[in-house]
Amino acid sequence: MKNDKMKQQYRINEQIRVREVRIVGEEGSSVVPTRDALNMAREQGVDLVEISPNANPPVCRLIDYSKFLYQQKKRQKEMKAKQVKVEVKEIRFGPQTDEHDYQFKLKHAKEFLEEGNKVRAYVFFRGRSILFKEQGEVLLLRFANDLEEVGKVEGMPSLEGKKMFLYLAPKKAGAKKMSQQARDREAASQEAKDVVKQQKQEVEVDAEMPANGGLFANAKISADALKKLTDTED
Repeated sequence: MKNDKMKQQYRINEQIRVREVRIVGEEGSSVVPTRDALNMAREQGVDLVEISPNANPPVCRLIDYSKFLYQQKKRQKEMKAKQVKVEVKEIRFGPQTDEHDYQFKLKHAKEFLEEGNKVRAYVFFRGRSILFKEQGEVLLLRFANDLEEVGKVEGMPSLEGKKMFLYLAPKKAGAKKMSQQARDREAASQEAKDVVKQQKQEVEVDAEMPANGGLFANAKISADALKKLTDTED
């Protein structure tokens, strides 16, 4: 189905019924009668493909049409793979959320933002708890302040029915998502680099020390020299 839709986007060969076309290629471009362009395609064993029908005259290429469709499909897949899918993650609070629960949700929100997702935090007021809406607003503002290093506020807290919302977007938009396994590998790699760096520093220190045993050897040599000097004086 996708290939059929893509085929319908381009006219080829005898489907091109204008008087003349512009042929583009590696050597440049030239305007020729459509009949001549078709003859050129037959001689080269390729197709005349209209790639820009709205140009004046329409722009065409002399290419293998099947190969052209394959390249277009491949390019679309690559572009789609590069696009970062941004999700909106929800964090729910009560107007009297305790500190432990707050810190737990703060941690998750930070992870969501670092992965490139948006966060929609809200306080749900049940029944008479709507009387504590100011308390809920203070909670959301604190939440935004605690996440200021990784997220930016898209709007101040607003009450919609029984919910007060706060929207946060990642500061580094389009950040690449990283799984826990990938984060563990990155941490292990950094730790290994630190060990190598430390070993290198130790080797450099050893290289600067005398080769005959270091400080202790120097101390022994000095003691022997002092003893000989004393014996000579005696």
